[in-house]
Amino acid sequence: MSVLSKPYFHNEEAAFAYLESVIWTDGAVCPHCGGVDRITKVKANPEKRIRVGLWRCGDCKKQFTVKVGTVFEHARIPMHKMLQAVYLVTSSKKGISAHQLHRTLEITYKSAWFLLHRIREAMRDGGELPPMGGNGGIVEVDETFIGKKKGMKKRRAFHHKMKVLALVDRDTRKARTMVIDDVKAETLMPLVIANVEREARIMTDEHSGYRDVKHYFAGHGTTSHGKGEYVNLEDRTVHSNTVEGYFSIFKRGMKGVYQHCGEDHLHRYLAEFEFRYNNRVALGFNDVDRAGNALRGIVGKRLTYGGPIAA
Repeated sequence: MSVLSKPYFHNEEAAFAYLESVIWTDGAVCPHCGGVDRITKVKANPEKRIRVGLWRCGDCKKQFTVKVGTVFEHARIPMHKMLQAVYLVTSSKKGISAHQLHRTLEITYKSAWFLLHRIREAMRDGGELPPMGGNGGIVEVDETFIGKKKGMKKRRAFHHKMKVLALVDRDTRKARTMVIDDVKAETLMPLVIANVEREARIMTDEHSGYRDVKHYFAGHGTTSHGKGEYVNLEDRTVHSNTVEGYFSIFKRGMKGVYQHCGEDHLHRYLAEFEFRYNNRVALGFNDVDRAGNALRGIVGKRLTYGGPIAA
C-alpha cells in the first residue's frame, strides 16, 4: 500500500489526529496556559462552525488546535493537504517547486509558495548545535556561490553572487550550512572555530581563507583543485569530496527545481537541503521517518507572509 494512501493524507479528522500523535506524545497540552489535566475535545459540527481538531482548556477556558504555536498556525489550507506537502518535500531528493505543489494539491501558487517556506522553517535546526568533529574526527569545509545578490550587476570573481559555507562531519556524516557575506579568512575562521571541536582534523581546498586553520585544530589537510588534485595520493583521507558531493545535490536542486532564490530566503532553502541530507536513507531514515522529523520541528516557530515571528 502506498504511503500516500494513508487516511491522514485524505481525511481532515485523521490528519489532525495524526499530527496530534506526533506533537502531543503525552496527550493534549494547552498552548495558552500549559494545562494538561482539564483538556476536552470539542466535537466538530460544520453547521455550528465548530472546526475539526478543536480542543478546550478547562483552566484558562480557551479553545485551540494542535496548530497553535507552530508554523502551521493560521494556515487556511486543509491539514491533510499540508501533511501531503510535508511528505512530498521531505521525500524529494532535490525538492519540489511551488508550481508543482500548487498543481498537485490544487491550491493557489501563493499558498503553495508560503506553505513551502513554512515547511522549510520547520526543517531548520533551532537552538545551539554541538560542535562537529569530536574525538579527533575529520570535518570537511568548503564554500560555494549561488544565484545573484539583489541589485548587483554581474561581476568577475563571483562578488555579485550569494555565498554559502558548508561543513560535513565524516564520522556522523551530517552537514551544517550557513549563508556568509564573503569568503575572507576573517569571515570563515570564526564560523569554523565556533562549529568544530579543537581536536578535529580539517579538510579544505587550497583557498587562502583557511590558511590559519592549522593554528586552531589538530590537523589541516588540503588539496589543490586548481591543479586537478582532489585526493592526496600519499594520504587518501585528505580530500573534501564529501562536502563537494553535498554541494552538487544542493546546486542541482536550486538550479533544476527552484531556479531562483532571493537572498532573504536562502537560509531556509539551505535548511531544506541540510535536513534531507541529515535524515537520508544512508543514515537509517526512510521517507516516513523524515516526514515525521519535519513535523516535530514545527513546534515553537511562527512564520508570517512578511517574515518570521518569535514564538
